[in-house]
Amino acid sequence: MTTRDTPFAPGTPCWVDLLSSDPDRAAGFYGEVLGWKSEDSGEEFGNYLRFTSDDKGVAGMMRNTPEMGSPDVWTTYISTDDIDATVQKATEAGGTVMSPPMDVSDLGRMAVIVDPVGAVFGLWQPGKHTGFTKYNEPGSVTWDEHHSKDFPTSTEFYQKVFGWTYEKTGDTDDFRYYQGQIDGETVAGLMDSKAFLPDEVPSHWTVYFSVADVDAAVATAVANGATVSIPAQDTPFGRMVDLTDPTGARFKLHGPNVAEDES
Repeated sequence: MTTRDTPFAPGTPCWVDLLSSDPDRAAGFYGEVLGWKSEDSGEEFGNYLRFTSDDKGVAGMMRNTPEMGSPDVWTTYISTDDIDATVQKATEAGGTVMSPPMDVSDLGRMAVIVDPVGAVFGLWQPGKHTGFTKYNEPGSVTWDEHHSKDFPTSTEFYQKVFGWTYEKTGDTDDFRYYQGQIDGETVAGLMDSKAFLPDEVPSHWTVYFSVADVDAAVATAVANGATVSIPAQDTPFGRMVDLTDPTGARFKLHGPNVAEDES
């Protein structure tokens, strides 16, 4: 099992949480699909829910209210060791501060940024909460990915803010995909999505959750109210599917290709 109890390197996605208009339903849904249990952090933290798998922290959830003016959505948080300096870099590189840096008790500090192409992400400076304590395993996050309608602007922004260098997985008009790296370690993906994202879907971050059997997980998800946005398909990087949960939050599942399971 891939676990840790130390902070992630600055510039590395380290946490995700769900903004949900129906936390009870969402907790039940992800419990069925990913086997998660949920723990309420109490009124001090706005009843923020912490999801666990094998008693390890894998994600969080907060209630979405009409006053927030946001659809239900998963948010990726990127680690930093100096959130104020990172926010300054982000604004200088064309980003906009949605939520300025704030203390979350002794757990850490957070902020929310909108990048220059409209994608929302969070920043997390760890305190007692260092991020995922289980990842890259079934029932946890295995990948974070940025879909951009202005790829040059996106890649320049994340290089300036986090110091990412890029390994080019593909660099043609049909498939342009870079892997962001910190000190040679791959931390996230960036896709040129202008050609296929509908007009009403903005540039955004998306999260992949690992499962042992994608098709079985899809069947469970659909039975519990999810819809399939893009059907499951084998790829050189594993079997993937795009889903929308019962209240509209988009996410992806990732697992072994069917051919690998049959071999």
